[in-house]
Amino acid sequence: MGHGHAHGGGHGHSHGGGIPSGSAAARNKGRLAWALALTLTYMFAEVVGGLLTGSLALLADAAHMVTDAGGLALSLLAIHYAGKAPTPGKSFGYMRFEILAALANAVVLLGVTVYILFEAYRRFVEPTEILGWPMMLVALVGLGVNLASMRLLSGGSSESLNVKGAYFEVFSDMLGSLGVIVAALVVMWTGVRWVDPLVGAGIGLFIVPRTWRLLSEALHILLEGTPPGVDLAALKAEIEAMPGVRRAYDLHAWTLTSGFDAMSGHVVVGDPAGGPAVIRAVRGLMKERHGIEHVTVQVEDEALAAEGAHLPV
Repeated sequence: MGHGHAHGGGHGHSHGGGIPSGSAAARNKGRLAWALALTLTYMFAEVVGGLLTGSLALLADAAHMVTDAGGLALSLLAIHYAGKAPTPGKSFGYMRFEILAALANAVVLLGVTVYILFEAYRRFVEPTEILGWPMMLVALVGLGVNLASMRLLSGGSSESLNVKGAYFEVFSDMLGSLGVIVAALVVMWTGVRWVDPLVGAGIGLFIVPRTWRLLSEALHILLEGTPPGVDLAALKAEIEAMPGVRRAYDLHAWTLTSGFDAMSGHVVVGDPAGGPAVIRAVRGLMKERHGIEHVTVQVEDEALAAEGAHLPV
């Protein structure tokens, strides 16, 4: 039986000890907390600014900030739960909480996008009054906040699905702030009002592909999909090529949470006495090749395998 502490997951590097959950997100708790504080502070400023200046682009950016803050808060909650000790009733603890958070985050973002597009359409039909200068100032502050948050999160985004989600949201917020600045300049110089809802709609649409990807990644994990980089057919061939192994079947590899993958399988051997050596070999292969340490292997002789013949190949 493996130990279930996949330090750094498939990336094969560990950042400091003492992380109770062993998940990648736990290493980024401080960064997430700072980014959340920054985002919340600016979000309120942007909502007030959007209402006072009448700018949809600002409100759209604020809506992203809301989901952004929601995403960061969910990430922190997830890390908190993932760090909780497993119980007999929940043998993996609350590790999946992070993935559920990412899923909820993506769904909320898509909903917000629909609202922004509807509001943009309404304003195209009936343009509203917009104050250019204040809109510009709020957007400039927003750009600074986004850049600071991106700097905080860039390190962890390659490791944790949740930090990655948060990073992408802050990144799209940053582009949103740039869009608002452009819209404010156009409104100030030309007095053309429809540029503002146009930028608002653009900000709304921009996030859709990224959100969709986050949604599909989270669903893949919840559906016990095979981790990227693990080819079960190739793994079967590698195990079957080991000395003393006749065949391998019912192989599974899945992800519990970002940076924590697991694998299980049945291996049929000629001589059961060689079982420990086979388990050791499979364990070594999974750790070296795929960075998976939570490995469960059932060694069987032909008679036992025949009883389990109903299991998938």
